[in-house]
Amino acid sequence: MAAICGIDWADQWHDVRIADEAGAALAQRRFCHDEDGIGALIALLGEHDVALAAIERPDGLLVGRLLAAGIRVLAIHPNQVKAARDRFRAAAGKSDEFDSFVLCELARTDAHRLPALAPSGDETTALRALVRTREDLVNARVALANQLRAQLDCFWPGARRIFADPDSPIGLAFLERYPSPTDARGLGPKRLTAFLARNAYSGRKTPDELLERLRNAPVAVIGELETDARRATVLGLVCALRPIVYQISQLTSQIAGAVRAHPDGPIFLSLFRDPKSVITAAGLLAEIGDNRHRYPTRDSLAADAGMAPVAIESGKRRSAVFRWACDKRLRNHLATLADSTRHWHPWARDVYQRARTRGCDHPHAIRILGRAWTRILWRCWHDRRAYNINHHRAATRHLQQEG
Repeated sequence: MAAICGIDWADQWHDVRIADEAGAALAQRRFCHDEDGIGALIALLGEHDVALAAIERPDGLLVGRLLAAGIRVLAIHPNQVKAARDRFRAAAGKSDEFDSFVLCELARTDAHRLPALAPSGDETTALRALVRTREDLVNARVALANQLRAQLDCFWPGARRIFADPDSPIGLAFLERYPSPTDARGLGPKRLTAFLARNAYSGRKTPDELLERLRNAPVAVIGELETDARRATVLGLVCALRPIVYQISQLTSQIAGAVRAHPDGPIFLSLFRDPKSVITAAGLLAEIGDNRHRYPTRDSLAADAGMAPVAIESGKRRSAVFRWACDKRLRNHLATLADSTRHWHPWARDVYQRARTRGCDHPHAIRILGRAWTRILWRCWHDRRAYNINHHRAATRHLQQEG
């Protein structure tokens, strides 16, 4: 009979427990997180004919090695493991070895309740790496840009106002050349015109209008030493932001090419009208994946995306609350889809407006529309065909009623 194992993973080592179908322990060992240790772990699982492994994460190097070895993997959420510990202990003790035992028992007794990992193809995992890296860089850019705005507000508000975004390429170029009011004392229309030409400024404001923004801002009264310190701070933030902004641009181009070349790309791209929404389409594809077994029903997709509420019933009391446990990245992408389509899609606009009329606030209405979109997206995804408004019965009925 096939054996079952639980793996409590860590950065430096992994605790592994192997048991038979009756729960009797076959092995309990710790392996270092290096090539020799991972190889020995996989070899041990092969010796005991392990067919199912439980672990507390859905991805990573170890999970990839388990899947490559042909082992079915259950990715159990840490909250589920935490709730299950009390089933196997009388006191509040905890250890890595004990957690591997809990994972092994959950895989042995509750495997039919826990979905196995459905890995995506190489094209999808590559796209996921690009999209998630870009999201992380965008978060870093936002954090640094907020620090830059705070510094400019303290000693030079005009430099923040002259362009729409101080962290844009033209804004960073300006701050690199003029990092303080002292550096911009001799800045006039001719110099600004030459600067804009060198940096390929594409805005609609004239040099005189930009200078007016710069000079009409309030003036800070600070000491010379503080001015020098804040000037150095601005230059440091600009140097940190420049490569991030460039890499975000490069990743955006790579993502656009990757999603258009992906076999499922047309499905997700068909949901958007604006070509700039290619990033959101790529994010949806990266998070949902290309393995149709991952979401066997449309409700499972809505729940994982955080678009479906959690029902609480007790006696005569019934309520629906916000779903916190979900794929946060997928929820953000679906919310972006819902928010963008409510402006141009007649059916989506109607669903959103009816939700607002019932008293829902904007985030709640977006989730209602997002859940409606998950039904359509799930059907298009499973049928492997692009979205067509003429085949969308609810949309066509709405158009007929309007017309």
